[in-house]
Amino acid sequence: MIKLSRLTDYAVVVLAEMARAKGELLAASTLSAKTGIPEPTVSKVLKTLSRNGLIASVRGVAGGYRLERAAGDIPVSLIIAAMEGPISLTSCVSGSHESCALEGKCSMNGRWNPVNAAINAALDKVTLADMNM
Repeated sequence: MIKLSRLTDYAVVVLAEMARAKGELLAASTLSAKTGIPEPTVSKVLKTLSRNGLIASVRGVAGGYRLERAAGDIPVSLIIAAMEGPISLTSCVSGSHESCALEGKCSMNGRWNPVNAAINAALDKVTLADMNM
C-alpha cells in the first residue's frame, strides 16, 4: 500500500488553510487553532515547508508564515517531496536514494521507473488549489 505520512497529510491541511488566508501572515498558533493540529506539530511542518521553499517565514512580533506562490502553482508532488523526499515507489527506481540488497541481481531493477514516472506525473497535475476546493 502506498501511504503518505501523517506529517505530509498535515502539511496539506496547513497549506490549504494558508491558501484561504490569501497572503496574510499566519502564526503557528493561529494555524493550530484553525486546523485542530497541535501547535508543536504545526511548527514542525512549517519549518520543513519553509526550509523547502514552499512558504516564507517573517520574524518578529508581527511575523508569521505565508505561501510563497499561489495555491494553483503548488503541485501536490512538491508538497510530498518537501515533507518526505523524492517520490520513489521502490529503492531500484532511478533517482532513489535508497539501496537494495538485490541490486544487480534482480530482474525488476529499473522496471518500476515507468510506474514511478506515471505516479509523479499524476501528482504533478493536482495542485494545492485542487485540494482546497
